[in-house]
Amino acid sequence: MSGRIDLMGEAALLVRWPAELAAAGAPLAAMAALQREPLPGVIDLVPAIDSLLVCFDPLAVDRDHLTARLQMLAAHPPLTALPAGRDVTIPVRYGGVDGPDLDEVATQLRLTPHEVITLHTATEQRVLMIGFAPGYPYLGWLPPELHLPRRATPRVAVPAGSVAIAAGMTGIYPTTLPGGWHLIGRTDVTLFDPAADPPALLQPGDRVRFVNAEAQRGQRRRGGKRKNAKGAEDAKRFERKDAEGG
Repeated sequence: MSGRIDLMGEAALLVRWPAELAAAGAPLAAMAALQREPLPGVIDLVPAIDSLLVCFDPLAVDRDHLTARLQMLAAHPPLTALPAGRDVTIPVRYGGVDGPDLDEVATQLRLTPHEVITLHTATEQRVLMIGFAPGYPYLGWLPPELHLPRRATPRVAVPAGSVAIAAGMTGIYPTTLPGGWHLIGRTDVTLFDPAADPPALLQPGDRVRFVNAEAQRGQRRRGGKRKNAKGAEDAKRFERKDAEGG
């Protein structure tokens, strides 16, 4: 089982892996290897779900050397050496108007909406690639219990911040876009800002965890109530001391 290499014009090579190696992280592993030991003339690395595009300066690169290195990575991607990436937490409002497909997703998967949310928030997901639109991340992989195909009928306009699942992955819409994934929630996090450096919040290799924003708010409210209750008890204790002349 090995990948293949295709020439993409005069200044790029595309390494493709079969599904099993791709799912194990071959594109990100190969990208990390080329970043750790960069080759002269390579100017960009663009990972996708099952491939890695290697862009180079044809006047500066030794194409035979580059091809030999890519052939090695195609056959033996270092799957234990994925990019470190950053840890990113994204709060999500699940269900309701923010996740109009949550109940339908739960029915299709024979789960409860709560179980869908629990599985989604319990799974750390890697940014596999950025594509479709600027800043749109494809994250994987979801547990088998959350695997389902895309919607039969795509939507013309999906609101910015929508968190959606399909084909074993999670996607987040950085702006209002057409889309055929199942919308289970929404976040207020800005995914793409042209004025930022880099403009895309998430980068290939980043590790993402989703958290239930409603549950977080509930915990804060309970924590606030406990603090208020403790404050009231302290006030009463001081009042008793004053009354007793303490």
